[in-house]
Amino acid sequence: MFGSSGGAGWLIVGLGNPGVAYENTRHNIGFQVLDQLGERQKKPIQRLKFKALTNLFTISGEKVLVMKPVTYMNLSGEAVRPAADFYKIPPERILVVSDDTALPAGRLRIRKGGSAGGHNGLKSIIQHLGSDQFPRLRVGVGEKPHPDYDMADWVLGKFTGEDKKKMDQAVERAAEAIECILKDGLDRGMSRFNGL
Repeated sequence: MFGSSGGAGWLIVGLGNPGVAYENTRHNIGFQVLDQLGERQKKPIQRLKFKALTNLFTISGEKVLVMKPVTYMNLSGEAVRPAADFYKIPPERILVVSDDTALPAGRLRIRKGGSAGGHNGLKSIIQHLGSDQFPRLRVGVGEKPHPDYDMADWVLGKFTGEDKKKMDQAVERAAEAIECILKDGLDRGMSRFNGL
């Protein structure tokens, strides 16, 4: 469909915040999953385009633009929309990888669409695309330890001990889930990886 024009048929967006202070935090799990894809491809994701660090990969036979927005989380849509417009990629072929505090640490959940669930990055993308019908791969980072704990402090905290081990494995499984979705479709990805 796209031939050798250097186009892309899919957009894979890992959500996070740019900068050293945010590296390896719960909120940056989307960046970590994309970095794992980059390692599998033996290519870095570092070309600045569409307000994001990007690269073109071929995953499971599909040409894919992978992107890590550098806009900060709550403005992620400002990076996604121009890339989607440029490559003429419809929402159903934009896969967004994000953290989820409602899921236990390391648990994956793939969905075909739906609300932002309070996630500012997803909210921004929904607003800019004018649609919530894009697939997302949510990676559980666990609930905050008690109700009075500040949510911002929780999602901007780093993984330690057992949680770190769990999350390293989850990042690998999430990369496998992306490969599976591109090869066999969302339904197959959901049945194989949801709940793991």
